[in-house]
Amino acid sequence: MKANYQFSNICGTVYRQGNVLFTLDGNSVLSPVGNRVSVFDLVNNKSRTLPFENRKNIAAISLSPDASLLISVDEDGRALLVNFRRGVVLHHFNFQKTVKDVQFSPDGKYIAVTHDSHVQVWRTPNHLVREFAPFVLHRTYTGHHDEVLSIRWSPDSKCFITTSRDMTARLWTLHPLEGFLPKTFAGHRDAVIGAYFSAKGKAIYTVSRDGAVFTWKAKKTEENMDGAGNDAREVSTSSSTSDSIAMTRWGVHERHYFNLSNTKVVSTTFHAPSNLLVVGFSTGVFGLWELPHFTNIHTLSISQEKISSVAISPSGEWLAFGARKLGQLLVWEWQSESYILKQQGHYFDMNTLGYAPDGQTIATGGDDGKLKVWSVHSGFCFVTFSEHTAPVMDVAFAKQGSILFSASLDGTVRAFDLIRYRNFRTFTSPAPVQFSALAVDPSGEVVAAGSTDSFEVFLWSVQTGKLLDVLSAHEAPISSLAFCPTGANQLASGSWDRTVRIWSVFGRSHAAETLTLPSDVLSVAFRPDGAEIAASTLDGQITLFDVRSSKQTNLIDGRKDISGGRKADDRVSAANNSSTKAFTSMAYTADGTCILAGGNSKYVVLYDVREGEGALVKKFQISENLSLDGTEEFLDSRKVNSAGINRDVIDDRGDASDLEDRMDTTLPGAARAAGDLSVRKYRQEARTKCVRFSPTGRAWAAASTEGLLIYSLDDTLAFDPFDLTIDLTPQNVLDVLAEKEFLKALVLAFRLNEKPLIQRVYESIPRGDVRLVARQVPVVYISALLQFTAEHLEKSPHLEFDLLWIQAVLMAHGRYLRDRSGEFAPVLRAAQKALGDVEQSISSLCDENTSTLHYLIDQSKASKKAEIGGVKM
Repeated sequence: MKANYQFSNICGTVYRQGNVLFTLDGNSVLSPVGNRVSVFDLVNNKSRTLPFENRKNIAAISLSPDASLLISVDEDGRALLVNFRRGVVLHHFNFQKTVKDVQFSPDGKYIAVTHDSHVQVWRTPNHLVREFAPFVLHRTYTGHHDEVLSIRWSPDSKCFITTSRDMTARLWTLHPLEGFLPKTFAGHRDAVIGAYFSAKGKAIYTVSRDGAVFTWKAKKTEENMDGAGNDAREVSTSSSTSDSIAMTRWGVHERHYFNLSNTKVVSTTFHAPSNLLVVGFSTGVFGLWELPHFTNIHTLSISQEKISSVAISPSGEWLAFGARKLGQLLVWEWQSESYILKQQGHYFDMNTLGYAPDGQTIATGGDDGKLKVWSVHSGFCFVTFSEHTAPVMDVAFAKQGSILFSASLDGTVRAFDLIRYRNFRTFTSPAPVQFSALAVDPSGEVVAAGSTDSFEVFLWSVQTGKLLDVLSAHEAPISSLAFCPTGANQLASGSWDRTVRIWSVFGRSHAAETLTLPSDVLSVAFRPDGAEIAASTLDGQITLFDVRSSKQTNLIDGRKDISGGRKADDRVSAANNSSTKAFTSMAYTADGTCILAGGNSKYVVLYDVREGEGALVKKFQISENLSLDGTEEFLDSRKVNSAGINRDVIDDRGDASDLEDRMDTTLPGAARAAGDLSVRKYRQEARTKCVRFSPTGRAWAAASTEGLLIYSLDDTLAFDPFDLTIDLTPQNVLDVLAEKEFLKALVLAFRLNEKPLIQRVYESIPRGDVRLVARQVPVVYISALLQFTAEHLEKSPHLEFDLLWIQAVLMAHGRYLRDRSGEFAPVLRAAQKALGDVEQSISSLCDENTSTLHYLIDQSKASKKAEIGGVKM
């Protein structure tokens, strides 16, 4: 089995903190997701997460004007310069101070960065040249008396304006200008959030936190007036725009106020070509004003919490909003008043996940009581169910994939119809209990749920909704349930009473085989063939049992494998802190050769369990984010004060600069040593609540603190170096194709493994030669050919051509594929999915065409009858 799974995407989280921004074409939005950056393609309805990670949560990002460079700065001021198109980190740099804003100049040559009460301007590193010290400081600007909040460049990149908490804005020039002194824009009564240049540089707008907007224009003095009373500077064209901006004597021209009581301005942006000012308020309301007349165009409440960041597309049509507390990301088209994108992750932790049988859909349940369904292909949530009133602990799909089941601590198990998007069945127990585990019979007819307080397993009929049976034998809360995948009428239940029981649920005797373990059972899983069962326990071990003989076949001691990461308040090192590390979730691979396990650690591990080996294949680190607890291996002594307490665990809300951040609204006695749980102020711990393998075997997902992480097989850039010669180049492949040696060209293309080249050769093979070429393809390339054909079938209009290829490959190599069904299971599932999608689309198209033809026939008959009736009359 392949183990080269690479991080692919984050689905369960769309925004954490920092600023959101549009790309230059306006088709995509960049959003900071923890210590990563996600890109949401608004035109193609897709999302992807760039592969790099910052050390901590990202505080500010900026994209160069040519969209080639992305700079992301974390909370400590450590920056990454990234090639945006490739997602490759070019340089690391430390600004030494927290950064509130970072902006590329419009010409892309400089980067302006806030540096506490100063501003630093750096020369943009050349991403085409390898440099030892790429960041070169151009100049440091001092003058503000408090923290600088924002930077905005003039259109010609020769000057910029900054705003600060000292209630002023200041105008600076990039290069020294004779006779120039930095201009100060004072008069606001609160921190200035943003300052902006008008399109032609004739006006400057400043927005303060208390809701005041000032328009600044040139003062009309006698020396600037001509004889007719006009502004002489507008007539003169000898000086450049930047010089006129810098040398102008600015004064307040107009003052405007939003006049919203108990409301603060949190974020603003300005679109100079259309003079649109976008403002996000602390109440979740945003407004759109046209300047300089301060005309309110649009006001809408889009969130229940303050809008942390706003951005406007280059065309001025779309607005992007990020709400930090709720984790919302919204894109609004203000002219048509419609959502382009509306996404939100789970408000609290994500507890569980489940893959649909086709591997293209994932359902997640969280502490917020919501059930969300995500598309793996697009990365977006397309439906949210809010019927549960307590945390959702487990989810499962029925075999057909159109029904989703969920178990919750609110005492209900619910069944959701994913075709009509409704809760069509609710299962409850005779006495109120909390459900912590869920399992669905392979036929989809019976659903089982385990309770935490009565220690019983309840079984219901999905068709009737009636309670079929109650299984009572456990003496502690039930942690996990699993039905035998082969339909052998067996149900395995794991409990904290240190036993796993295998029930014959449909037999008259209800016999149960008891498997005793040395510690509390946290998770159980059946092998896909139903012959083996795995159980993870609190002592960090995974025990494997043979189902038929009920004998132990293997024991994996995984405590040292999963151990790692030290919390901020731990008194022992990470190596000695493995006592709390255990696997809380497990999943077998599709071929049953490996087990994927995750738990209270930053690691997810993959074990090979064939023939009792139990060897560690690979460890995956789910996060390197130091903002989370449990990601550091060693204690940083610089963070420990004289009392021996880590500064990360000290509540510093009283030091916040904003009043609402300093206020303590909690109930007396609600604060705990681990943090104030009532306001979610404690440090989140890096852990994995649930892991699941995709039924196709091409990917696996983990419900973690960071969100829904998806890891997939990365075959896009891989190639086989064997059998390669110096003459094997793309041009040689095209030459062979031109000579109509189709088999040789196809094999050479698969050796290079470049998809555009494979596609060109594949589509150039004549229809009549498909069977002959498919019969002679070496068996080494059968898997790659079938995988490529399945992917081509989903995207290409050449329907008959792809179907002919699949038929030819299966007819010629069907026996070879059948004998190695475990090895080729992912490829065969991908082909099956592609064929199923084609069948469904063709059948729906035929039904529509049939209905249209019936309608036309009926209309022609009706018109003929009308004509005959008219003739008779």
